[in-house]
Amino acid sequence: MFENTKHNPKLTENNGWAPLKGLRVIDFSMLLPGPLTTLILGDLGAEIIKVEPPGGDYARHMKSHMFDGANRGKRSIALDLKSPDAAPVIEKLARYGDVAIEGFRPGVAKRLGFGPEVFHAANPDLVYCSLSGFGQTGPCATKAGHDLAYLAMGGSLAYRGQLRQPPSRASLPIADIAGGAFAAVAILAALREGKGQTLDLSLYEAVLYSSALRFGFIANDDTIDHLYPANDLFLCGDGKQIALTVVEEKFWHNLVAVTADIAPALGGPEFATEALRLENHQSLMALLDNMFATCPAQDWITLFDPADVPAAICVSNTEAIQTPQAKARGLHRDTEYGPAVPFPVIANGNMVPTHGPAPKMSEHSTEILTDLGFDASEIRALYHSGAVSLQQGSGTS
Repeated sequence: MFENTKHNPKLTENNGWAPLKGLRVIDFSMLLPGPLTTLILGDLGAEIIKVEPPGGDYARHMKSHMFDGANRGKRSIALDLKSPDAAPVIEKLARYGDVAIEGFRPGVAKRLGFGPEVFHAANPDLVYCSLSGFGQTGPCATKAGHDLAYLAMGGSLAYRGQLRQPPSRASLPIADIAGGAFAAVAILAALREGKGQTLDLSLYEAVLYSSALRFGFIANDDTIDHLYPANDLFLCGDGKQIALTVVEEKFWHNLVAVTADIAPALGGPEFATEALRLENHQSLMALLDNMFATCPAQDWITLFDPADVPAAICVSNTEAIQTPQAKARGLHRDTEYGPAVPFPVIANGNMVPTHGPAPKMSEHSTEILTDLGFDASEIRALYHSGAVSLQQGSGTS
């Protein structure tokens, strides 16, 4: 199914590691979880056909970079799944693909004619993945939800993330990202198994899996036993934040030693053990707050790095890709459509190739329909019936 690629031992921006080359994925999903799954597969070389509704993926209209980020390198066709004329397109997509993925509430895909039964009737070996909020069964199966609700129901917001404040949400949609990544892993496992499969993944369950892994089943949800006072954010003298990540005992000793002349109180007996530091966390964090406020963030990094004290300055994405570390790892790619960060794995010195930008809605419809085996007159008929949308500004000839 996959084409082998030769390895180039020299790390460059565009060596072209594409282990999934030859894999065809039909993506009916929208927003982030499903598109992230197919982005991962596409970054690794798979061909992704993005099937959008006539109005396009909802993410096209949201106030974020999400659509462009999660859909780079894909081909788009806008298909009206409610039109009876869409049925032959769906059948040919099923025959064409090795994988299909959808992210609707349970029952929607079947009602619109592209459920697993339809796809497996046309292609028994296909891997069909449904990625929904709560899974295909259970009392919450059709419940509406978004990332924050999945985090809440999955247990992850019950435990404090910092000593300073009660639990709060992160800027990243953790449930969407975890669910999308789990789906990619499950699809690859099903492909490895080598027979048709129907996969049922839930964003809520992805959170619960992760939360149980991290916290187990602690009876007291208000526990702080999993937290470390020196593993937090601190404001520096220049207004920048530093992430001090002292968890292991050896790093605590390194911190005490390197700051002996700056903050000798850190070496006091009330902070001598992990248990004591947690018991006295308010006074410890006050000491650290006062210490960090005396110097700019970079001065602390200059002090800490040689002493093996783990810390980093909080930066934006734009700053992050400009660092020597990002450049050394080939993570800063300037493309004709702006900066891009490639799939974050290096295989035998090879990285994935740079992919094109996210597609315009139905940008590749004629090309895709041709690949599926429709002739020119059939394609014109699909456009005229409205079953397939034209790219804005294009004609039917």
